[in-house]
Amino acid sequence: MCLSGPHGSTSGIALMASAGSPSGSGSGRFPAGGHAFPHPSLTGIAQLERHEILYLLHEAEQWVEFNRQPDKHCDLLAGMTIINAFFENSTRTLLSFEIAGKRLGADVVNMHAAQSSVKKGETLLDTAITLNAMRADAIVIRHSSSGAVDLIDGKVDCPVLNAGDGSHEHPTQALLDALALRHALDERGEGAEDFTGLVVTICGDIAHSRVARSNILCLQALGASVRVCAPPALMSAGIEMMGAQPFVDFDAALDGCDVVMMLRLQAERMSGQFIPSTREYHHLYGLTQDRLQRAAPDALVMHPGPMNRGVEIDSDVADMLDRSIITRQVEMGVAVRMACLDVLTRRARQLPGWEGPLGQGQWR
Repeated sequence: MCLSGPHGSTSGIALMASAGSPSGSGSGRFPAGGHAFPHPSLTGIAQLERHEILYLLHEAEQWVEFNRQPDKHCDLLAGMTIINAFFENSTRTLLSFEIAGKRLGADVVNMHAAQSSVKKGETLLDTAITLNAMRADAIVIRHSSSGAVDLIDGKVDCPVLNAGDGSHEHPTQALLDALALRHALDERGEGAEDFTGLVVTICGDIAHSRVARSNILCLQALGASVRVCAPPALMSAGIEMMGAQPFVDFDAALDGCDVVMMLRLQAERMSGQFIPSTREYHHLYGLTQDRLQRAAPDALVMHPGPMNRGVEIDSDVADMLDRSIITRQVEMGVAVRMACLDVLTRRARQLPGWEGPLGQGQWR
């Protein structure tokens, strides 16, 4: 049960979550019980079907409203332990997962790379075995190596959530971006279940970006057309195989698009000179007020953060009250991660319809 206040009053929103079922508006849209999300972990968007992405977004909606209440604590995951094992530096993602776990009532332990035995030469496999021996109920992993999360997922007995692995994937970022975009479109009266007909341009360091990969997969699964733009040295080889349309000319990529998502230069993943200078990069690929005019008149601006103002995006664009939804992305991150922690721990909590490896029941 989720308690919404110090006097023990019960939140209707939280009660829906504790029952392990979406609100009535989802009736008939998703398979019942565990069939709605049969995966034991969330390691990437690539593993998900369209209806599974929509289900996680639907479950996150109740937490958006919950997080806007004065009292944001509930006991849904009381007695459970969540380990945030971050082998790479993080601010937004780590804080977001920590807040999500604590608002759900779990005991949250943060492990940073500098504090881990990896610094003493311990292998990732031994670290996974150690984490598993601590009997955590969920483990959130961020690692600099692509595939590291899948390796750990295969060695532990609890759900694993990928908080970013190398240049591979960042699934909760793509989900929160989709939720932020859905809310922004709803406020304009353009809301729909998915993004059919929407044109999204993603510009920046595509080659090193796990955010780009997860967003390409997520946005296309929800019906959007995705353009990607980068200098040749920062464009992923074979990006067309993911269904995205590649551009080198940023002005052409912006032409008539509905959403512009900017990505930072990931210097920490670069070995060598990928661009002549940040000044020249901004001249060719920075999002300015003038350049934004090439997009649709009401095009929305997104950025996963952290931003390098004056490099990939100008401050007057990032702070546009009517166009930028960057702070909304941060807000939606907590709700999405609460939904993921809730859904992935339902089998351990033995909620009705979630017993067994795939749950029970028929379509609602």
